[in-house]
Amino acid sequence: MTYLLPQLVALDMDGTLLDAHGQLPADFSELQDLATARGCELVPASGRQLATLKDMFPKGETFIAENGSVIMRGGEIIAAFPLAESTVHAAREAAAAIEVEHTVVLCSPETAYVARDVSDAARTEIAKYYKAVTWVDDLDAVPDSNIIKIAIFCESGTEAHIYDPIVRAVPEDNVAVSGKVWLDVMARGVEKGMALTKLAELAGIPIAATVAFGDYLNDFEMLRAAGTAVAMENAHPQLKEIADIIAPANTNNGVSTVLRQLLRT
Repeated sequence: MTYLLPQLVALDMDGTLLDAHGQLPADFSELQDLATARGCELVPASGRQLATLKDMFPKGETFIAENGSVIMRGGEIIAAFPLAESTVHAAREAAAAIEVEHTVVLCSPETAYVARDVSDAARTEIAKYYKAVTWVDDLDAVPDSNIIKIAIFCESGTEAHIYDPIVRAVPEDNVAVSGKVWLDVMARGVEKGMALTKLAELAGIPIAATVAFGDYLNDFEMLRAAGTAVAMENAHPQLKEIADIIAPANTNNGVSTVLRQLLRT
């Protein structure tokens, strides 16, 4: 099958672009140069916060951060989508009633608020995804306003222990299982697919000329929105069902392999 030469490529990070150690592929700089030469922009699209993505890609100017809750283009934040205060309150109440050990992270566009008394496992995970962290003695002291995402870490598994009670608490909002140990709550209609569509529109790029790479359920809408949907070999089965292409696993440099083919090298 022949695909359009991509003009905008959205790249999920963990389980997709990054290897098993959370590192960028060795040939990523070369891949960026190749994409630029073909008139194509590579856009990190992640559940990670904007500060983290900017640190990972110091030359980057366009990002989809916090699962679409924050969009940066040309080095400027062009959109941020806060949760309703009632949603923040309801989700936090539901989380507090969950008996399985878990950690709540309250995300604003600038920082992530986390209680100091979290487990070592939670601190390790938070350090991976949040460059800007504000540690507080009591999370209840953080205002419910200007929260763009609630992230919940559960080492025992978010799909099994966290998803159902949170969905019941905030059924009108977007609750996404973003990894085996992470769940994210965003405002209704806010997800990576919406952000990709918005970026393509602003750039004057037809959605048919976009490509999205992903591996987990928080990438579902992004793959569905893109002109060409690429799921990794290690992806959740639901992503593979809607994918146009199955790429080799992230541990086998799958993004580079498929992207080079799409760029027709």
